[in-house]
Amino acid sequence: MTIKERISYFSKLGDFLKNFNAENDVALNLSEIDKKYFDELEYKINSAVHYNGWFTRNNILFALKQWSEALTEENLETWLKTYAIKEDITPKTVAIIMAGNIPLVGFHDFLSVLISGHNVLIKPSDNDKQLLPVLCNYLAELNSEFESKISFTQERLENFDAVIATGSNNTARYFEYYFKNKPNIIRKNRNSVAIIRGDETESELKALGEDIFRYYGLGCRNVSKLFLPKNYDFDHFYKGIYHWNDIINQNKYANNYDYNKAVYLMSEFNILDNGFLMLKEDEGYGSPISVLFYEFYENKDQLQQQLEEKAGQLQCVVRKEISAKNEVKFGETQHPKLWDYADGVDTMEFLINLN
Repeated sequence: MTIKERISYFSKLGDFLKNFNAENDVALNLSEIDKKYFDELEYKINSAVHYNGWFTRNNILFALKQWSEALTEENLETWLKTYAIKEDITPKTVAIIMAGNIPLVGFHDFLSVLISGHNVLIKPSDNDKQLLPVLCNYLAELNSEFESKISFTQERLENFDAVIATGSNNTARYFEYYFKNKPNIIRKNRNSVAIIRGDETESELKALGEDIFRYYGLGCRNVSKLFLPKNYDFDHFYKGIYHWNDIINQNKYANNYDYNKAVYLMSEFNILDNGFLMLKEDEGYGSPISVLFYEFYENKDQLQQQLEEKAGQLQCVVRKEISAKNEVKFGETQHPKLWDYADGVDTMEFLINLN
């Protein structure tokens, strides 16, 4: 396959995914190939929650919608035009150890390996192994060459040339040791933060709610901490995010909320609570589910210096006016572009330089 053909096939996959959305889950004008895989993916969407209680239908459809919007010929060509991708490469086998915190979290690595012309060996997380095989089968239906370029394993990784692994800080140490003799990208825990100036509108804070609560806060792009000006009006923040109050009706989220609240009360921590989200003043960055850490700041320059020193722990910085590469506006953390790389590591550059 040429690069142009690979772009075309992933663009067709994006068109297929457009049939799955929260507003209209009835497929229209399906091609013959689309019809063949529509019911299969629909079944996997509905059954995924039985394998992972966090994977609600709404969140899966949201993830599919983001990929349907990203996988257009225009986006793919814009992403790839800055790279010197050769047509006549000798394909390497790149193993991907995928996380399972949010639906299709490893899809960007999968896409990058195949679009660069390499072969992919996938070790999926038990928490997220229902959806991707359907998409792989769809690609293979478009071009049978994908069958020889994609493989899955639940066993120990063997016969690969490079690896991309995502995990916790603890598993990353294991990955770094185990894969030290292979070209690798090893990703660790990262968190996202939001800087509040105090003059945000209610609509901006409503958008921030999406950054906090989408996927129940389980993604590295979810905001887990706020930086607030002194004497900030918390009522203004809570009013802005109140439309997410139904999240407390999700059992797994509610269990985390009840547990964390009990721990904080028994430990006599000072917390703010609106019935579905607790705010706790804390210097940490990775807050538990149903909890948002916050920290006051007085000097903007000192805050900027602090964030620069902690850059290795941060995925996104959300703020009203963006000025740096990893900064996004309110409501945009869960809408990354193809060229927004996890941990700021250029996956495509890594892949096209494999020898």
